Amino acid sequence: MSDTYKIAPIARIRTDFPSKFGIPRQSGIVPELVGRIVFEPEYRRPEAIRGIEDFSHLWLIWGFSESRRDDWSPTVRPPRLGGNKRVGVFATRSPFRPNGLGLSCVKLEKAEITAEDGPILLVSGVDMLDGTPIYDIKPYIPTSDLKPEASEGYTAETKLHKLEVSFENDLEDAVPVELRPALRGILENDPRPGYDDTPEKRYGLEFADMDVGFTVDGGKLTVVRVDRK
Repeated sequence: MSDTYKIAPIARIRTDFPSKFGIPRQSGIVPELVGRIVFEPEYRRPEAIRGIEDFSHLWLIWGFSESRRDDWSPTVRPPRLGGNKRVGVFATRSPFRPNGLGLSCVKLEKAEITAEDGPILLVSGVDMLDGTPIYDIKPYIPTSDLKPEASEGYTAETKLHKLEVSFENDLEDAVPVELRPALRGILENDPRPGYDDTPEKRYGLEFADMDVGFTVDGGKLTVVRVDRK
């Protein structure tokens, strides 16, 4: 029996992130971010999600489709540690790993059956690029998955990093009302790599149908441009 086998996506998630910059570093950080899980044609069987609405949260196993490499490194530099401290790849959730698999816990908002795409799962707290392949879905089970005594490792150093967000010249009016909480959540959690701290630099973030420009000075982020595509 071979120890290797091929896996293929069972679904893809549709999100408001057309590019990687700005995606939260972990699932659940921005609860307002939503995604739609659309199954591949061969898995569009309503009975395959029977009972799923009895669970409030799901585990998604997915692929870092935009971070594929032919080689791997035993150590990586997590951006939140300033990009200058190396830790073991298996002590991180870096996309640059041997098998390029991601793991996210999301909240299940709704499951529905549609005429066009069959069963659809609406989830929130997402941290994935639009079109990301999903390889498996499993229910989150509190009695086994919740570990209040768990230690946090180096992530305890960075979890409280938040920015104060403001918009120049009423630019927030250019953002659709329903997307404002999600955009603020993305910006508050500082989408920049931890090692990038240049006050005069302007950054650009693609979200939904917008191109958002901003600067960061200390703990304050200022949105200076909102262009609709």
